[in-house]
Amino acid sequence: MTAELPPNSQPPRAFSLSIGQLTFGSFLLVLAVIIITSTASVVAIRHIDATFAELQRLQSVGDIAEDIDRRMNELRLAARDFVTEPGSQSAQVAEAAQSLSDILKKTRIVLAPEQQEMIDGVTQRLATYRGGIDRISTLLSRRAELVAGVPPLRDAFDQAVASIADPGLATTLLEAQSRIATALLAHNTSAAEQAAQSMRALAISDAALRSAVDNYAEAIIAISVREGQIADIDKEVLGEEGRLIQRVTELLRELSTRRGHVLSRDFARTLAEAKWQSIVLGTAGVLIGLFAAALVVRRTVRPLAKIARSIRRVSGGEKDAFIPGADLDNEIGDIARAAEVFRQALVDADSAREAALRALAEQRLAEESYRKLFEASVEGIYVTTPGGALLNANPALARMMGYATPQDLMNGIADIASAVYVDPAARTQYQQLMQRDGVVRDYEYQVRSRDGSVLWLSDSATVVRNDEGEVIRYEGTVRDITDQKRAEDAIAEGRRLLQMVIDTVPAVINVKDRELRYVMMNRYMAGIFGVEPQDATGQTTADLMSRYGAAKTDENDKRVLSARRELGFYEEEYKDSAGNMRQWLVNKLPILGPQGEIENIVTVALDIGERKRSEQEMRKAKDSAEAALRNLRETQNSLIEAEKLAALGRLVAGVAHEVNNPVGISLTVASALERKTAIFGGQVERGDLRRSTLNDFLETVRDASSQLVANLNRAAELIQSFKQVAADRNYSDQRSFDLGDLTEQVVMSLRPGLRKHNLTLNVDCEPNLVMNSYPGPYGQVLTNLFLNAVAHAFPDGKAGEVDIQVRASGNDNVEVIFADNGCGMSLDVRRRAFDPFFTTRRDQGGTGLGLHIVYSIVTTRLGGRLALESAPGTGTRIQIVLPRVAPLEQAAE
Repeated sequence: MTAELPPNSQPPRAFSLSIGQLTFGSFLLVLAVIIITSTASVVAIRHIDATFAELQRLQSVGDIAEDIDRRMNELRLAARDFVTEPGSQSAQVAEAAQSLSDILKKTRIVLAPEQQEMIDGVTQRLATYRGGIDRISTLLSRRAELVAGVPPLRDAFDQAVASIADPGLATTLLEAQSRIATALLAHNTSAAEQAAQSMRALAISDAALRSAVDNYAEAIIAISVREGQIADIDKEVLGEEGRLIQRVTELLRELSTRRGHVLSRDFARTLAEAKWQSIVLGTAGVLIGLFAAALVVRRTVRPLAKIARSIRRVSGGEKDAFIPGADLDNEIGDIARAAEVFRQALVDADSAREAALRALAEQRLAEESYRKLFEASVEGIYVTTPGGALLNANPALARMMGYATPQDLMNGIADIASAVYVDPAARTQYQQLMQRDGVVRDYEYQVRSRDGSVLWLSDSATVVRNDEGEVIRYEGTVRDITDQKRAEDAIAEGRRLLQMVIDTVPAVINVKDRELRYVMMNRYMAGIFGVEPQDATGQTTADLMSRYGAAKTDENDKRVLSARRELGFYEEEYKDSAGNMRQWLVNKLPILGPQGEIENIVTVALDIGERKRSEQEMRKAKDSAEAALRNLRETQNSLIEAEKLAALGRLVAGVAHEVNNPVGISLTVASALERKTAIFGGQVERGDLRRSTLNDFLETVRDASSQLVANLNRAAELIQSFKQVAADRNYSDQRSFDLGDLTEQVVMSLRPGLRKHNLTLNVDCEPNLVMNSYPGPYGQVLTNLFLNAVAHAFPDGKAGEVDIQVRASGNDNVEVIFADNGCGMSLDVRRRAFDPFFTTRRDQGGTGLGLHIVYSIVTTRLGGRLALESAPGTGTRIQIVLPRVAPLEQAAE
């Protein structure tokens, strides 16, 4: 509350801007921020335009580098074709070189100085590249001359070898000639030169044979030397210069890229700066606008609102309400001062009226208070003399003693000591306390009511003395506590029975109040911690058991008080009186009063030390078992991988043997065709070619070509099948494939071993069975089943048949039947066929993992199932049912 101003005085005036001045100043601040923001945006946009133009120019430089790189690749391809197939390719080399030179001249004009130096370097490398092509052209001409001179020398060599009497020397020379021919066909000049050198190193006594061998070997060596020179120039000049030219174009591209990155970062930085500049200036504008608005609100709106609230408070009866703004020297100050004058007038008028009303109300209140207190009190009120005469009593005391009215009570009792008190000594003690202290508080004693029943009363009274200080009467109040006494007796009996019950429980049980003091404790807990239950009552845990972990249990008790609910069972460790650490399973729960407040906290704790020791021993045993299981699984996985590699090795050996036949036949036909071609060329050179000879040569070439095509196609099919099978086995990801095609590819890789084992393999695949699964594991399944049948179903090399049937099984599955007509399995073998490491051929190298791998792949990786049917002498039949789409959870494994 503010101090009132004296009459006819004016408060000191504080200078303040007017409302119009504040509004105009705020508008000028906002306008200045808008102008600054617009100027900064224009500057940033101009910088962005310049950076974008430079980026476009760098993009054109990158396109030029791509064009140079493409033309250089064309030149390198043309040069490579010229080296491998000289003649018609020389025009393409010249055209590609001229095209690259033209584009370099055009490009140099539009580039920057540092980029022009790179283009000059490309031009110099191009000149060196052309020189290398000219040198190769010269060497190719010389090689052609040498090759043209080889047929006569070879004919002389063949004639000389045909006339040799020594068959061993003839065989050695023919083998060397065959190696030379094979190496030349394979363009392996070093191998051809080594074979010619070995031919020259042979000991030959015949001079004519020696001359023919040396001439033929020297011609082969000369051709090999030219081939080596051509290869060296191709590698050192064409290859190296081509890479250098490509490196220059890469440097040009990198230079443009780095410059582009610099400009991009500058462009990004400019955008970021412009963004943050806009954000900062916009934020500043918003803040200045908010500041201006806040200033206007603070200087005008808020003071006016405060004045209005104060006026409403005054109107509502708050006469001492403060009127703010009376010290301002503006329009607001004028309004505040007028409101203050109005408030002061109301205060003066109300003060006089309230003074008169207050005096009247206090008088009436004093008259009524005693009467209401005396008659309406629920406690008994009495006035007696020290001698025991009852002077006055209220209705509550009359009802308490069994009388209808207070007057009946006073008439019926002449002497309190003899008529009311059960024990007269209690009256005597009461008088002594009153005489000594002048007051008693909650003095308890027994009285007899009118019907003879005994009541317990609680008396609180004071003495009244005269002017001489003598006691003239006692005034007091009494409460009937009979029910309370009975309840206390019942509680004491219940407490005694409860103590007897909890003392028989072999667990820690205690009860605490809200101050965490013990109300009850059983003897089990007292024995654990070395205290007596009766000594614990009223004590805290810190008082009794500070060295046993009192802080922990008090903290949990406080959690119960704060959460107002039980904690639930939890494990805790405490030391007992002997100093041993013991484990307990503890629970704490609150006991709520009638109003829902917590009155007590009950704690129950079970000794779980023996259980914890058992759990620790079980945990150690579990860890040991899990370690052993991991070792077993690692060993099993290693053996499975070894079995897979062994199966793949057998497959490779079979395919290599199968491929060797068509390749060997093709090599023999090619060698014969080469000799026929040489003889035919000699006849053409001598000019004694006849039509019959030409027809024979054409027929020979046609037969040789058809044999070469047939055998090479056969080899290509085998190699392609093996590549697909190997790729599928290494490719573990899920993909879509045709089950029939995949089965045929796997079977093709297995057929090389059929003739060796005198077996027939029959395959029947339903077409268009598309699956989305794992081709590699499926091929592994078929391979393991086939190898298992070869190893176990047909002992002693007996002939037999293996049938594979693939067909649809409903809309979502396919069925694969693998059957043989071999010796079959006994009941014991059939039951354990899919167990790991079970085999009937361990003495012959069997591992017992073949069918286990099949079972594992089908049931886990492919998500299918399989069934085995077999009996001795009837063969074996394995049915596999696979889903068309492998389940996702199986793929995750």
